Amino acid sequence: MKNQLAIGLTIGALALPVHAADSSDPIVIPIHNWSSQIVMSNVVGQILESMGNNVEFVTTDSQAVYESIRLGDVTLELEVWEGAFGASFRAALEKGGIVDVGNHDAVTREDWWYPMWTKEACPGLPDWKALNDCAELFATAETGGKGRYLDGPVDWLKHAQERVDALDMNFTVINAGSAAALWAEIGAAEADKKPVVVFNWTPNFAEAVWPGEFVEFPAWEDGCDKDPAVGPNPDALYDCGNPANGYLKKAAWEGMEEKWPDAFGVLSKISFTNAQIAQMAVLVDVEEMEPDEAAAVWLEDNEDVWKEWLPGGSS
Repeated sequence: MKNQLAIGLTIGALALPVHAADSSDPIVIPIHNWSSQIVMSNVVGQILESMGNNVEFVTTDSQAVYESIRLGDVTLELEVWEGAFGASFRAALEKGGIVDVGNHDAVTREDWWYPMWTKEACPGLPDWKALNDCAELFATAETGGKGRYLDGPVDWLKHAQERVDALDMNFTVINAGSAAALWAEIGAAEADKKPVVVFNWTPNFAEAVWPGEFVEFPAWEDGCDKDPAVGPNPDALYDCGNPANGYLKKAAWEGMEEKWPDAFGVLSKISFTNAQIAQMAVLVDVEEMEPDEAAAVWLEDNEDVWKEWLPGGSS
Protein backbone atom coordinates (compact mmCIF):
# COMPACT_ATOMS: atom_id res chain seq x y z
CA MET A 1 0.00 0.00 0.00
CA LYS A 2 2.79 2.43 0.90
CA ASN A 3 4.51 1.97 -2.48
CA GLN A 4 1.24 2.31 -4.39
CA LEU A 5 0.45 5.52 -2.52
CA ALA A 6 3.88 6.97 -3.20
CA ILE A 7 3.71 6.13 -6.91
CA GLY A 8 0.32 7.77 -7.15
CA LEU A 9 1.57 10.86 -5.36
CA THR A 10 4.58 11.11 -7.64
CA ILE A 11 2.35 11.24 -10.66
CA GLY A 12 -0.21 13.53 -9.04
CA ALA A 13 2.16 15.91 -7.35
CA LEU A 14 4.13 16.57 -10.51
CA ALA A 15 1.31 16.62 -13.04
CA LEU A 16 2.50 19.94 -14.44
CA PRO A 17 2.98 21.32 -17.94
CA VAL A 18 6.36 20.03 -19.04
CA HIS A 19 8.78 22.76 -20.09
CA ALA A 20 11.43 22.31 -22.72
CA ALA A 21 14.69 21.52 -20.98
CA ASP A 22 17.50 24.03 -21.33
CA SER A 23 19.93 21.19 -22.03
CA SER A 24 19.54 17.46 -22.51
CA ASP A 25 22.63 16.84 -20.40
CA PRO A 26 21.84 15.57 -16.91
CA ILE A 27 21.76 17.86 -13.90
CA VAL A 28 23.88 15.85 -11.48
CA ILE A 29 22.67 15.94 -7.86
CA PRO A 30 24.85 14.41 -5.12
CA ILE A 31 23.53 12.02 -2.48
CA HIS A 32 25.22 11.89 0.93
CA ASN A 33 24.68 9.86 4.09
CA TRP A 34 21.98 11.62 6.11
CA SER A 35 18.24 11.49 5.53
CA SER A 36 17.24 15.11 5.05
CA GLN A 37 19.85 15.63 2.34
CA ILE A 38 18.78 12.48 0.53
CA VAL A 39 15.07 13.36 0.62
CA MET A 40 15.69 17.01 -0.23
CA SER A 41 17.77 15.94 -3.22
CA ASN A 42 14.92 13.73 -4.41
CA VAL A 43 12.41 16.54 -3.86
CA VAL A 44 14.43 18.96 -5.96
CA GLY A 45 15.26 16.29 -8.51
CA GLN A 46 11.56 15.54 -9.04
CA ILE A 47 10.82 19.26 -9.38
CA LEU A 48 13.54 19.68 -12.00
CA GLU A 49 12.36 16.58 -13.85
CA SER A 50 8.85 18.03 -13.95
CA MET A 51 10.35 20.96 -15.85
CA GLY A 52 11.68 18.57 -18.50
CA ASN A 53 15.23 18.29 -17.20
CA ASN A 54 17.25 15.10 -17.14
CA VAL A 55 18.39 14.46 -13.55
CA GLU A 56 21.08 12.06 -12.37
CA PHE A 57 21.83 11.18 -8.74
CA VAL A 58 25.34 10.18 -7.69
CA THR A 59 26.60 9.06 -4.30
CA THR A 60 29.33 11.51 -3.36
CA ASP A 61 31.59 12.17 -0.38
CA SER A 62 30.16 15.08 1.59
CA GLN A 63 33.50 16.91 1.78
CA ALA A 64 34.90 16.12 -1.68
CA VAL A 65 31.63 17.17 -3.35
CA TYR A 66 32.67 20.83 -3.42
CA GLU A 67 35.68 20.05 -5.57
CA SER A 68 33.42 17.96 -7.82
CA ILE A 69 31.02 20.89 -8.20
CA ARG A 70 33.87 23.28 -8.88
CA LEU A 71 35.05 21.05 -11.72
CA GLY A 72 31.54 20.63 -13.13
CA ASP A 73 31.33 16.89 -12.42
CA VAL A 74 28.43 17.56 -10.02
CA THR A 75 25.94 20.35 -10.70
CA LEU A 76 24.75 21.49 -7.29
CA GLU A 77 24.63 20.92 -3.53
CA LEU A 78 21.49 21.51 -1.50
CA GLU A 79 22.80 21.28 2.07
CA VAL A 80 26.01 23.16 2.80
CA TRP A 81 26.11 23.04 6.61
CA GLU A 82 28.35 25.74 8.06
CA GLY A 83 29.70 23.65 10.91
CA ALA A 84 30.47 20.48 8.96
CA PHE A 85 31.27 21.69 5.47
CA GLY A 86 31.95 25.43 5.67
CA ALA A 87 35.73 24.99 5.42
CA SER A 88 35.52 22.74 2.33
CA PHE A 89 32.99 25.09 0.72
CA ARG A 90 35.13 28.18 1.36
CA ALA A 91 38.21 26.44 -0.02
CA ALA A 92 36.35 25.62 -3.25
CA LEU A 93 35.06 29.19 -3.53
CA GLU A 94 38.61 30.50 -3.29
CA LYS A 95 39.69 28.25 -6.18
CA GLY A 96 36.76 29.30 -8.37
CA GLY A 97 34.22 27.34 -10.40
CA ILE A 98 31.58 27.12 -7.68
CA VAL A 99 29.00 29.74 -6.70
CA ASP A 100 27.04 30.49 -3.53
CA VAL A 101 23.34 30.25 -4.47
CA GLY A 102 22.06 31.62 -1.16
CA ASN A 103 20.83 30.42 2.20
CA HIS A 104 17.85 28.38 3.26
CA ASP A 105 15.61 29.90 5.93
CA ALA A 106 16.72 27.06 8.21
CA VAL A 107 19.23 27.79 10.95
CA THR A 108 21.56 24.94 11.82
CA ARG A 109 23.52 23.68 14.78
CA GLU A 110 25.85 20.66 14.91
CA ASP A 111 27.64 19.59 18.05
CA TRP A 112 27.91 17.17 20.97
CA TRP A 113 24.42 16.39 22.23
CA TYR A 114 22.72 14.30 24.91
CA PRO A 115 19.14 13.17 25.69
CA MET A 116 17.63 14.78 28.78
CA TRP A 117 17.95 11.66 30.95
CA THR A 118 21.71 12.17 30.70
CA LYS A 119 21.38 15.54 32.41
CA GLU A 120 19.66 13.85 35.34
CA ALA A 121 22.82 11.79 35.87
CA CYS A 122 25.15 14.74 35.26
CA PRO A 123 23.24 17.80 36.49
CA GLY A 124 25.96 20.33 35.68
CA LEU A 125 25.18 19.99 31.98
CA PRO A 126 25.05 21.57 29.44
CA ASP A 127 28.39 23.10 30.51
CA TRP A 128 31.20 21.09 28.91
CA LYS A 129 33.27 21.21 32.11
CA ALA A 130 30.48 19.38 33.92
CA LEU A 131 30.47 16.80 31.15
CA ASN A 132 34.17 16.27 31.65
CA ASP A 133 33.67 15.91 35.40
CA CYS A 134 31.09 13.16 34.70
CA ALA A 135 33.26 11.38 32.14
CA GLU A 136 33.21 8.07 34.03
CA LEU A 137 29.43 7.83 33.47
CA PHE A 138 30.11 7.46 29.75
CA ALA A 139 32.99 4.97 29.98
CA THR A 140 32.73 1.66 28.13
CA ALA A 141 34.92 -1.40 27.77
CA GLU A 142 36.51 0.04 24.63
CA THR A 143 37.36 3.39 26.26
CA GLY A 144 38.68 2.18 29.61
CA GLY A 145 38.17 4.82 32.26
CA LYS A 146 37.54 7.58 29.72
CA GLY A 147 34.12 8.71 28.59
CA ARG A 148 32.87 7.61 25.18
CA TYR A 149 31.72 10.23 22.70
CA LEU A 150 30.06 8.84 19.56
CA ASP A 151 30.89 11.18 16.71
CA GLY A 152 29.43 11.19 13.20
CA PRO A 153 30.97 9.30 10.26
CA VAL A 154 34.62 10.07 9.61
CA ASP A 155 33.91 11.96 6.38
CA TRP A 156 31.88 14.57 8.27
CA LEU A 157 35.18 15.87 9.69
CA LYS A 158 33.91 17.25 12.99
CA HIS A 159 37.38 17.51 14.57
CA ALA A 160 36.11 16.01 17.82
CA GLN A 161 39.45 14.48 18.76
CA GLU A 162 41.18 17.83 18.24
CA ARG A 163 38.65 19.44 20.58
CA VAL A 164 39.10 16.72 23.18
CA ASP A 165 42.86 17.29 23.08
CA ALA A 166 42.61 21.09 23.03
CA LEU A 167 40.30 21.18 26.06
CA ASP A 168 42.05 18.31 27.86
CA MET A 169 38.85 16.29 28.06
CA ASN A 170 38.74 12.84 29.63
CA PHE A 171 36.98 11.36 26.59
CA THR A 172 37.70 9.00 23.71
CA VAL A 173 36.12 9.74 20.33
CA ILE A 174 34.50 6.84 18.47
CA ASN A 175 33.15 7.40 14.96
CA ALA A 176 29.75 6.03 13.99
CA GLY A 177 29.50 4.34 10.62
CA SER A 178 26.33 6.19 9.67
CA ALA A 179 23.65 8.55 10.92
CA ALA A 180 21.50 5.49 11.66
CA ALA A 181 24.15 4.28 14.11
CA LEU A 182 23.77 7.52 16.07
CA TRP A 183 20.01 7.02 16.38
CA ALA A 184 20.56 3.39 17.37
CA GLU A 185 22.91 4.51 20.15
CA ILE A 186 20.29 6.84 21.60
CA GLY A 187 17.49 4.30 21.20
CA ALA A 188 19.49 1.57 22.92
CA ALA A 189 20.26 3.87 25.86
CA GLU A 190 16.65 4.96 26.29
CA ALA A 191 15.31 1.80 27.96
CA ASP A 192 17.47 2.04 31.07
CA LYS A 193 18.25 5.77 30.73
CA LYS A 194 21.96 5.15 30.24
CA PRO A 195 23.91 8.43 29.92
CA VAL A 196 25.15 8.95 26.36
CA VAL A 197 26.67 11.83 24.45
CA VAL A 198 26.64 11.74 20.65
CA PHE A 199 27.00 14.00 17.65
CA ASN A 200 23.66 15.51 16.66
CA TRP A 201 22.35 18.36 14.58
CA THR A 202 19.28 20.45 13.94
CA PRO A 203 17.12 20.33 11.92
CA ASN A 204 16.39 16.62 12.01
CA PHE A 205 13.73 14.31 13.38
CA ALA A 206 15.58 13.34 16.58
CA GLU A 207 14.69 16.47 18.53
CA ALA A 208 11.02 15.51 18.34
CA VAL A 209 11.64 11.92 19.41
CA TRP A 210 14.23 12.44 22.16
CA PRO A 211 14.21 15.82 23.90
CA GLY A 212 17.78 16.84 24.64
CA GLU A 213 20.37 19.59 24.64
CA PHE A 214 23.63 20.50 22.98
CA VAL A 215 26.75 20.64 25.12
CA GLU A 216 27.85 24.24 25.58
CA PHE A 217 31.54 24.52 24.74
CA PRO A 218 33.44 27.83 24.64
CA ALA A 219 31.54 29.93 22.11
CA TRP A 220 32.59 29.76 18.48
CA GLU A 221 34.82 32.58 17.29
CA ASP A 222 35.96 33.11 13.72
CA GLY A 223 39.44 31.66 13.41
CA CYS A 224 39.01 28.99 16.08
CA ASP A 225 39.79 26.40 13.41
CA LYS A 226 42.78 28.28 11.94
CA ASP A 227 44.46 30.41 14.63
CA PRO A 228 45.56 28.90 17.96
CA ALA A 229 45.35 32.36 19.55
CA VAL A 230 41.57 32.27 19.12
CA GLY A 231 39.79 30.41 21.91
CA PRO A 232 40.73 29.56 25.49
CA ASN A 233 43.77 27.37 24.66
CA PRO A 234 46.42 29.58 23.00
CA ASP A 235 48.31 26.51 21.78
CA ALA A 236 45.54 24.61 20.02
CA LEU A 237 42.90 24.78 17.30
CA TYR A 238 39.28 23.63 17.69
CA ASP A 239 39.06 24.67 21.34
CA CYS A 240 35.53 26.04 20.93
CA GLY A 241 32.09 24.81 19.97
CA ASN A 242 30.56 24.89 16.52
CA PRO A 243 28.48 27.92 15.45
CA ALA A 244 25.21 27.93 17.43
CA ASN A 245 23.30 29.62 14.58
CA GLY A 246 24.94 28.22 11.49
CA TYR A 247 23.92 28.74 7.90
CA LEU A 248 22.51 26.15 5.51
CA LYS A 249 23.49 27.14 1.99
CA LYS A 250 23.03 25.99 -1.58
CA ALA A 251 25.92 25.81 -4.03
CA ALA A 252 26.23 25.22 -7.76
CA TRP A 253 28.72 24.80 -10.56
CA GLU A 254 29.37 28.25 -12.03
CA GLY A 255 28.26 27.03 -15.47
CA MET A 256 24.81 25.93 -14.30
CA GLU A 257 23.15 29.32 -14.77
CA GLU A 258 24.16 29.50 -18.43
CA LYS A 259 23.51 25.84 -19.27
CA TRP A 260 20.26 25.38 -17.30
CA PRO A 261 18.97 28.91 -16.64
CA ASP A 262 15.45 27.86 -15.60
CA ALA A 263 16.76 25.17 -13.25
CA PHE A 264 19.25 27.63 -11.78
CA GLY A 265 16.43 30.11 -11.26
CA VAL A 266 14.49 27.49 -9.31
CA LEU A 267 17.55 26.62 -7.23
CA SER A 268 18.06 30.28 -6.34
CA LYS A 269 14.45 30.47 -5.05
CA ILE A 270 14.50 27.24 -3.07
CA SER A 271 14.52 27.83 0.68
CA PHE A 272 13.51 25.22 3.24
CA THR A 273 12.74 25.88 6.90
CA ASN A 274 13.84 23.85 9.92
CA ALA A 275 10.39 22.31 10.21
CA GLN A 276 10.24 21.33 6.54
CA ILE A 277 13.67 19.70 6.65
CA ALA A 278 12.83 17.85 9.85
CA GLN A 279 9.65 16.52 8.25
CA MET A 280 11.65 15.18 5.30
CA ALA A 281 13.83 13.24 7.74
CA VAL A 282 10.78 11.95 9.65
CA LEU A 283 9.36 10.37 6.50
CA VAL A 284 12.48 8.21 6.16
CA ASP A 285 13.78 7.78 9.70
CA VAL A 286 10.44 7.32 11.46
CA GLU A 287 7.89 6.35 8.81
CA GLU A 288 10.49 4.22 6.97
CA MET A 289 9.70 5.37 3.44
CA GLU A 290 12.18 5.13 0.62
CA PRO A 291 13.67 8.54 -0.23
CA ASP A 292 11.88 8.89 -3.56
CA GLU A 293 8.57 7.96 -1.90
CA ALA A 294 9.21 10.44 0.90
CA ALA A 295 9.94 13.13 -1.66
CA ALA A 296 6.67 12.45 -3.47
CA VAL A 297 4.72 12.66 -0.21
CA TRP A 298 6.46 15.89 0.76
CA LEU A 299 5.71 17.41 -2.64
CA GLU A 300 2.04 16.44 -2.39
CA ASP A 301 1.76 17.98 1.07
CA ASN A 302 3.60 21.20 0.19
CA GLU A 303 2.45 22.24 -3.27
CA ASP A 304 1.86 25.80 -2.09
CA VAL A 305 5.55 26.01 -1.16
CA TRP A 306 7.41 24.56 -4.10
CA LYS A 307 5.18 25.66 -6.99
CA GLU A 308 6.13 29.24 -6.14
CA TRP A 309 9.72 28.36 -7.06
CA LEU A 310 8.83 27.31 -10.62
CA PRO A 311 9.28 29.63 -13.61
CA GLY A 312 6.27 31.93 -13.55
CA GLY A 313 5.47 31.15 -9.92
CA SER A 314 2.49 28.88 -9.24
CA SER A 315 0.98 29.35 -12.67
